Amino acid sequence: MKPLEGIKVLDLSRALAGPYCTMMLADMGAEVIKLEMPGTGDDSRSWGPPFVEGESAYFMSVNRNKKSLTLNMKSTKSNEIVTKLIKQSDVLVENFRPGAMDRLGFGYEQVKEMNPRLIYASISGFGQDGPYRMLPGFDQVLQGMGGLMSITGEAGGPPIKVGVAIADISGGMFAAFGVLTALYNREKTGKGQMIDVSLLDSQVAWLTYRAGAYFASGEVPQPVGSGHPVIVPYQAFHAKDVYINIAVGNDQLWVKFCKAVGFEAVMDDPKFATNAKRVENREEIVKIIGDLIVTKNGEEWLTILNDAGVPCGPIYTVDKIFEDPQVLHRAMMHELDHPKAGTIKVTGIPVKLSDTPGEITLPPPFLGQHTQEILAELGYSEQDQEKMREEKVV
Repeated sequence: MKPLEGIKVLDLSRALAGPYCTMMLADMGAEVIKLEMPGTGDDSRSWGPPFVEGESAYFMSVNRNKKSLTLNMKSTKSNEIVTKLIKQSDVLVENFRPGAMDRLGFGYEQVKEMNPRLIYASISGFGQDGPYRMLPGFDQVLQGMGGLMSITGEAGGPPIKVGVAIADISGGMFAAFGVLTALYNREKTGKGQMIDVSLLDSQVAWLTYRAGAYFASGEVPQPVGSGHPVIVPYQAFHAKDVYINIAVGNDQLWVKFCKAVGFEAVMDDPKFATNAKRVENREEIVKIIGDLIVTKNGEEWLTILNDAGVPCGPIYTVDKIFEDPQVLHRAMMHELDHPKAGTIKVTGIPVKLSDTPGEITLPPPFLGQHTQEILAELGYSEQDQEKMREEKVV
């Protein structure tokens, strides 16, 4: 039995933050019903290329293990259907702008009357209150406003965003954590509650030690490229053929590193003997190491450093990640048969539970794939459904 088996989630979210949250819940066994607009569906269904037989690769990457129900939320009949689903659900996830669900008749205070046990998760750019609450929340904007872009990139260079939509993904992960916390609390109290997750809050929370350094010193953190603000050497270095990562995380590792690369003289130099001194003399020691690393191929250095117990690793392109034996051993690539796209690949489940593991069982649904099934379970006959189709309710 999967850990969230028996939990029913009504997913009114689209794009990335909400769908990532509900995918995490679905992977652990929750039944997720994804409610989408007829004809268009989730915004990300149109994001591409690439498309596989008309199906967006972007959409398919975060919507496995879900069922798709098309429903025109502006129709009167849809209110009846959504109300039935809410009464049966344990969790509702939405990422509309604040106030939109209230106007539809399904804000938290309204829904709480229908189902007091419901966990209601709202994900938005800036939260349900505050002066920015009505601003649109897009990942690019939030990576900047949350401080991440100010500390990413090379020193003196332009601000750089992370290569995936990390504000959206972190918001989805925090929302999933909130849902699980609220479900656990419901076991003790019998009551549901509202979860308010903002992408801005999520990004600020991620600042951790960079914010801590600012609080302690008053100095505004600056980008240091692939390096680390308080550990040296801890960054990418260019070997003869490729870049590799070297992570000398403490002074014991510094000794191992120096012995492995023939740096005994440098090892005992007072300017570099401790991490604090190496940070103080960052530019000089990084140049000394860089001049050495460029003399051999990356694989040669990785063999030398791994044999010496010094943390290091290749910098993979995405194609190489999914050839790596550790990644494959950990089942972080999974194949599924999709009813339209054929055989597709998705990333695996990162959380491994010993007794009740998650599982990828359903491919990402095509638009409206499960509409008939879900409506039948709600008690609507074939004649009822045909009438709904004629009236463009579904």
